[in-house]
Amino acid sequence: MDSLPDQFHALVIGASGTIGAAFVDLLRASPRCASVRELHRHSLPPIDFADEDSVAEAARQCAAGPRLHLVINAAGVLHTPAFMPEKRLADLNTVQMQATFTANVFGPALLLRHFVPLLDSQRAVMAMLSAKVGSIGDNRLGGWYSYRASKAALNMMVRTAAIEVARQQKNSVLVALHPGTVNSHLSQPFRGDAIGRPAHDAATDMLHVLDALTPADSGSFRSYNGAELPW
Repeated sequence: MDSLPDQFHALVIGASGTIGAAFVDLLRASPRCASVRELHRHSLPPIDFADEDSVAEAARQCAAGPRLHLVINAAGVLHTPAFMPEKRLADLNTVQMQATFTANVFGPALLLRHFVPLLDSQRAVMAMLSAKVGSIGDNRLGGWYSYRASKAALNMMVRTAAIEVARQQKNSVLVALHPGTVNSHLSQPFRGDAIGRPAHDAATDMLHVLDALTPADSGSFRSYNGAELPW
């Protein structure tokens, strides 16, 4: 992350997941990174997207430390022991939709609300991990209703927040970032172990993309290879 100030400060939300942990490892190995803070359901403080107060409290505690130059949200849900992505309209149900939107939209939106004020004024990048299947223009196969819709909504949150943030924090970059298929718990039911690449490689690629972004790129939807994706 050469574009960030030397001895920059980073925060990874969802750091207990496969991709989040890979980000933490890479950032900790960087001599230019002064600190990496990890947040997840069992961290101190804990952060739970189903509990708005926990997001606010985590931000309050982080505010006592240095300003943040890099914030990455790697938390999200595609499936749980209770449900898999819906293949048909007949599979839609309120419980699954609410759980998916809480993890993929409502929680990240609260992160934007509470953590954007903690960004450093010199240069800061805040990335929300999204997904290419959240692209409305690129949707050719259908299915995965809740997940697709939640990532499309997340993209809109990022885009809208970026417009507001640019008015007062001109050196900040907000971006929705597609990690590609990664060998992780999220992708395992879909042959992720066979077709996905290692989390370390994916995180490395994404850090390169974030490093190259400028304020003019704020509010964009990017792939792990740097390509701009259609909304």
